[in-house]
Amino acid sequence: MNVDDIVAEKIAAARIRAENAKRRRAALAAARQRGLAARHAQKLRSQASRGDTPTVADTTTEENQ
Repeated sequence: MNVDDIVAEKIAAARIRAENAKRRRAALAAARQRGLAARHAQKLRSQASRGDTPTVADTTTEENQ
């Protein structure tokens, strides 16, 4: 085995590590998006069940007019 073979193996191993890291980051990002969407949906359901969805009249005060 010569130096070129060793370097080629190291480059291939580094490429595999980089691809695995990229896949892992993509999986975590997808899980995060699903979690954020679920959290947002739950928040909206909770607001709707309490009946405290804000309207324009609710957000306007006499001080702002």
